[in-house]
Amino acid sequence: MKALVWFCRIAVGLLFIFSGLIKANDPLGFSYKLQEYFEVFHMMFLNPLALTIAITLCAIEMLLGFALLIGTHAVKVAWGLLLLIIFFGFLTFYSAFFKVVQTCGCFGDAIPLTPWQSFSKDMVLLALVLVIFMKRRTIMPLFSPSVGNSLFLGAVVFSFGFGLYTYNFLPVIDFLPYKVGANLPDEMKTPPGAMPDEFEITYQLKNKTNNATKVMTDKEYMKSGIWKDSNWEVVGEPQSRLVKKGFEPKIRDLAIQDASGTNYTQELLSNPFYNLIIVAYDLGHTDEQAIGRINALAANLTDNYNIRTVLVTSNSPADATAFAKKHHLISEIYYADGVPLKTIVRSNPGVLLMKGGTVVAKWHYHSLPKYDDVVKTYLRQQ
Repeated sequence: MKALVWFCRIAVGLLFIFSGLIKANDPLGFSYKLQEYFEVFHMMFLNPLALTIAITLCAIEMLLGFALLIGTHAVKVAWGLLLLIIFFGFLTFYSAFFKVVQTCGCFGDAIPLTPWQSFSKDMVLLALVLVIFMKRRTIMPLFSPSVGNSLFLGAVVFSFGFGLYTYNFLPVIDFLPYKVGANLPDEMKTPPGAMPDEFEITYQLKNKTNNATKVMTDKEYMKSGIWKDSNWEVVGEPQSRLVKKGFEPKIRDLAIQDASGTNYTQELLSNPFYNLIIVAYDLGHTDEQAIGRINALAANLTDNYNIRTVLVTSNSPADATAFAKKHHLISEIYYADGVPLKTIVRSNPGVLLMKGGTVVAKWHYHSLPKYDDVVKTYLRQQ
């Protein structure tokens, strides 16, 4: 039994730390996932708190896992683990059964899981946590109270500090398709010979003579030859069901247009020269001081190196034009849906330096480089 408890402690502790850490690597992305759940449960009033809740939840996961491993506050930790895994289990079951949120975000974008996979994972975790809960009073700390409390305090600082750092300076590891080094036009292509989605169509059939009914798949329908019999007719609309998922490009929802609706996606992303793309998905909530610094950087790069600078936003052309006039922007302005813009860079505004369709560098506005640094690091290497 002691060995079983230790196995459960190590497995649950490491998994909770990993789960919290991987989501804290991209707390803004996790907050978007929480907003999906808020919408499902009609709790949109929590949307302004989504980021705070995301960072806090990630920190709690890491702290519970760490405390379990070192054995400190065992009874409280066991209760916390049990309540948290029951809560997560309910969410993943609800998502899977009612087909609402189709990716739970349990491991962020690093390991995407379907709702049923997430629910299965939670049930395995629940079994391990129940062992810990039943034996919670037998778990002894590995260190003295003073050392254990000091370690736990350090874990608190790290857990919250890591989430705050990645929110303010971009994820430490970027798991998104717009990461540095990615060639965006390639990420949007479907290779020749790639398998498409495979669907199964189900027909409801009725016999006009005796009113008998049948349900047949499209393959059964064709193989049986029943379609040749004029006594049988298809009733209602055929039902389509996805049987096998085919190839899906990593980037499939990005469309960049000008104010008149002309698509410029390929032209902008395939630019063979260095170009600067400024992403500000919501101009109403963008950091205006940062816009000023980015505009100054863009002006210097344009004047001295003839670099094309583009601002992409989800705002209306009228709002974007007024914003550009107010801040004397030198950038061309284009438009795209807010969802892919939030994925391109977890910053509002954020900046990408691109060449030949490849993301050369990506910056949060808090870590925007100086003009001389951009020239020295990238442009003088041409």
